[in-house]
Amino acid sequence: MNTPPSPPAAERTDGSSVRIGALVPLTRPGWVEAGQHLLAGLELAVHEVNDAGGIVGRPLELLVRDTAADPQRAAAAVDELARLGVAALAGEYHSVVACAAAARADTLGLPFLCSSAVLDALTEQPTEWVARLAPAQSHGWRIYADFLLSAGHSRIAVAAEPSVYWASGARILRDYLAPRGGTVVELDVRSLAPTAVCDELVGNRATALLLLVGHPEPAVSIVKSVRRDQRLAEIMIGAPAGQPEFAEWATSLGEDSTAIPFLRYLPERLSPLGARVETALRERLAEAPSFVAFEGYDTVAVLADVLRSHGADRARAAASWPRVAVEGTRGQIQFSRAPGISVWQWAWTPVQVVDRDPAQPDRFRILHAG
Repeated sequence: MNTPPSPPAAERTDGSSVRIGALVPLTRPGWVEAGQHLLAGLELAVHEVNDAGGIVGRPLELLVRDTAADPQRAAAAVDELARLGVAALAGEYHSVVACAAAARADTLGLPFLCSSAVLDALTEQPTEWVARLAPAQSHGWRIYADFLLSAGHSRIAVAAEPSVYWASGARILRDYLAPRGGTVVELDVRSLAPTAVCDELVGNRATALLLLVGHPEPAVSIVKSVRRDQRLAEIMIGAPAGQPEFAEWATSLGEDSTAIPFLRYLPERLSPLGARVETALRERLAEAPSFVAFEGYDTVAVLADVLRSHGADRARAAASWPRVAVEGTRGQIQFSRAPGISVWQWAWTPVQVVDRDPAQPDRFRILHAG
């Protein structure tokens, strides 16, 4: 399902609706499948809000903009959506893109509830305008590091591409593992072919390889090379950023897609609300919804609650972040100031380390929770 952005002709200009701007990666190089799941959650929640009477009798309207993983495009979209009179912004999956959107929202005085991006420093300075549902990278990736240690892995290699997000992840892992006897070796995939990555893993006696790279490439090629190298039969491959969550991963890698632990933000058991939303999302997506779809739904649930209380007044909406108390699909959502985090933060959504079951690749196994 690839829902295109709303065309300008379809956007209402009579002021009858309350509008939310939605930033979503729907074309490459954005992670399109994540964008589709995020949008499905946003749209489902908007539909349910309107079925229940809207925002004090006014329909809630979603103005969707495709960021295509481009920070400049996202910043321009924030400017456009602000001119169109949106009451708030929602969405985004890619951390670097969300940072650009958050900076613009802060400058313009536009409330932005970030759905899915995790980079700790979402804005350079503390801001009252931005809140976030996803856990900060430092929180989730430390839980992943705990999992590595509990599974007996202390010699960790990371295959990394250059980006603020991947560099931040590698630093979190190194800082957490070093005092606990772990080592992290970085392998620059710009200068190493997949077969050379295998040689480095053998030379460094690594017991785990973490993929801090884009999908499908070079992630798919690296996984295939490692799986076929008899010297690395015992090595664990991990993908903390969550690439194996999506069906495209299983399609690209087949049986090689399994037993690759990743982070996802779901409870062990969904609440009745979560279970109902899961059923509706599965129908919309024609596949099992990822945690990103739940993030989209919860984003609109929170914004609808804020807008019912404060209308489309941007300043009053932003001032209400610390008073939010909304039952989401994954628990009670409330925002606070977390140490080292510059935005209002839900601390914390449930965090799991899971993988695809080799015996049943469409089934996920919970390996660790935090």
